[in-house]
Amino acid sequence: MITRSKLVEQLRDYQIRSQHKCPPLSFFSPKPLLSNWADVVAAVFYALLFTMLIVSSYLALYLQHYWSSFLIIGLAISLPVRLRILRQAHARKRVRQLPLSM
Repeated sequence: MITRSKLVEQLRDYQIRSQHKCPPLSFFSPKPLLSNWADVVAAVFYALLFTMLIVSSYLALYLQHYWSSFLIIGLAISLPVRLRILRQAHARKRVRQLPLSM
């Protein structure tokens, strides 16, 4: 049975999701929405890690360590891919909830 409290909770979640705080930072977030400070800290950490991997790969190329540069580039590419997979998994969990139109 759908109660008023469930509808209010879903409306509140929808409003939080529709605010879209820091859209560029949400690219590095493992969750689809940045709803609290822990999500923002995680997104900043992954963005700094990605930047560090890119700079390290350029440094390895400059020092002519081609295999290590190739390995670091692979890690740098796999980081956003893995984060996108995590965001999609979280989004699928959210779809299972009741829609607001009910």
